[in-house]
Amino acid sequence: MSNDSSRPAPAALLAIAGSLLGLAFGAVSTMDFAAHLDRKVHGVTCSFVPGLLANESGANACATALYSPYSSLFRRTVWGGVPIALLALGAFAFFLGFGVWLWRAKVVGVPQSVRIAFGALGLTPALASILMFTISVTKLGSVCKVCTGMYVASFLVAAAAALVLKGAIEEPDSGPPLLTTTLAVAALLGVATFTPGLVYAAVVPDFGTYVAGCGKLEKLEEKHNALLKLPTTSPTKKAMIFVDPLCPTCKAFHEQISGEGIFDRLDATVSLFPLDGACNWMIDSERPVHAGACVVSRAVICGEASQESRAVLEWAYEHQPELTAAGKVSPAKVKELIVARFSKTAACIDDPKTERRLHQMLQFAVENHIRVSTPQFYLDGQRLCDEDSDLGLSYALRRLAPEVLP
Repeated sequence: MSNDSSRPAPAALLAIAGSLLGLAFGAVSTMDFAAHLDRKVHGVTCSFVPGLLANESGANACATALYSPYSSLFRRTVWGGVPIALLALGAFAFFLGFGVWLWRAKVVGVPQSVRIAFGALGLTPALASILMFTISVTKLGSVCKVCTGMYVASFLVAAAAALVLKGAIEEPDSGPPLLTTTLAVAALLGVATFTPGLVYAAVVPDFGTYVAGCGKLEKLEEKHNALLKLPTTSPTKKAMIFVDPLCPTCKAFHEQISGEGIFDRLDATVSLFPLDGACNWMIDSERPVHAGACVVSRAVICGEASQESRAVLEWAYEHQPELTAAGKVSPAKVKELIVARFSKTAACIDDPKTERRLHQMLQFAVENHIRVSTPQFYLDGQRLCDEDSDLGLSYALRRLAPEVLP
């Protein structure tokens, strides 16, 4: 590499640009995560231009990523866990400092062994991005824009590192021993990366006293034996779940506890609670929250005869958009979709016995003073707080029922 001090340093500029971009996206993601420490629901930024658009409420790819178990570490010991985006902030801050040093020293002013160490370690954010991108595609089925911003930033830093590495290895050996230098630089990178996370973990509020403070079921048994038992592979703890098959939040909660291996460790009982005035007298029949949910709920009940209740419920979650659209047309349209997949439920759905059983489930909810809201999740009668049903789930379950955690 030339020693011409007037020569521009593209590697340094790439490192600075990539690091600043990574810091911007990492800060946005971290702030979105930390906002949830008040145990309330917040919008999540999902934009390629952080700060330009307001946070988006409801479902989006960035919310999916944030609420997933892959967004943070140590969720069982820290409420919500330590956000990975915060570790990215520390790493990008380190590479920003290194980029400034390269720029000020015209690159060649930095000892050769230090540049080689930077070149090697500068590839690590890109490797982490490849891993996270793979998880997003294969596990989450979507890629968030804020995450993509950090991926791009990582590859800019990697490109800078590759340029520096190429130039350095073409020179004769000089400077401090390479192994010692690499270990020292790696240690500095580790300190920069993990220090923000350690500080965050130290200052996060202790929510342990709130976990068991959201009430209990007054009655654990339904006198008509109307409730549904869903089959699971390794039941270890009795659980009661009040759900509406057309409730998006119920779907998200079920996918979370199933994806994390929790559901199959439950001795699961379901009390269907459709937010549909066609069968639920607590809902205005003229303005149902989830039109068609009564028909789907009866189909889930009907699945018991062929041991398919869980299959019907999970199918309903999977096909929620189509069923919701059909519900806005007519109950008959909903039934048509169900029967096309589960033909054995055809006669049972409209059977008065099925309707009566659903009524008994709703009456059970009334007797327990269940709020008109789903899902509601109880472990041995102890209610899981709504605030602990997403980011704080592992933290809460470690205190309420550690045996259900894989």
